[in-house]
Amino acid sequence: MSAAGDHDVPRRGRLPGGLTLRAMTPNAITTAALCSGLTGIRFAVTAASGTDPVLVAEDWRKAVAAVILAGLLDGIDGRIARLLKAQSRFGAELDSLADNVSFGVAPALILFLWSLQEAPRIGWFAALAVAIACALRLARFNAQIDVEHQPHKSAGFLTGIPAPVAAGLAFLPMYLWIATNDPVFRLPIVVGPWLVLIAFLMISNIATLSWTSLRPRRSVRLELIALVGLVTVALLTEPWLTLVGICVVYVLFLPVGFIRYAKVKRQRGANVRSELLPPA
Repeated sequence: MSAAGDHDVPRRGRLPGGLTLRAMTPNAITTAALCSGLTGIRFAVTAASGTDPVLVAEDWRKAVAAVILAGLLDGIDGRIARLLKAQSRFGAELDSLADNVSFGVAPALILFLWSLQEAPRIGWFAALAVAIACALRLARFNAQIDVEHQPHKSAGFLTGIPAPVAAGLAFLPMYLWIATNDPVFRLPIVVGPWLVLIAFLMISNIATLSWTSLRPRRSVRLELIALVGLVTVALLTEPWLTLVGICVVYVLFLPVGFIRYAKVKRQRGANVRSELLPPA
């Protein structure tokens, strides 16, 4: 009898087919983000058809919180993939598809059911603007994955507003409504133009700040650490007002990213011209 079993026994620590748990972890987190975004839609549908004001308000909060949770999960799946050295093209494609649902389709449907359905024709176009802009942004990102030279990325900046950030900004009227209970923030004339603006910023070519472009001086690093701690406490005690503050700060920093990139672009142009000039 031949010892055929030596090569047929799978290695320990691997699933049949050679897929390791290490490779599955980032994709599992991405799938969890997708499920969280879809659950936000479910809470919004329940809220839109509910009759008890207390339960309806709670479901709207849950809908927003589900999308925010999807954003947090989206922020760590790529980092975990790099940490575990488990990057793959499959993971990149899954991440884009999940982002399109969680940060494009989910915010559009939630905000339509919450406010824009009172003006269904114009409101639906505003909701579509966010969903379409998110899909176009992700398609542009995928198309440029293999492009070696990307001016904004090579300088440490992003092009337009990232999809998770855009979803968080899109909910700004909802944060204000939950925090103040003022019906003016729920009016379609307020929510619709805001969504169109967010959609434009998502697909624009405006340079925006990324984590790599934020390099605080050593003299203020302890203060920044303390600030992060205070913001965390604020999110736990007054989450909706804190989210409003975060949105306002991000919007105020948009011109900073534009100005800083313009400065980097001028410096690069000066360096290129100096290299082209003949030596004296």
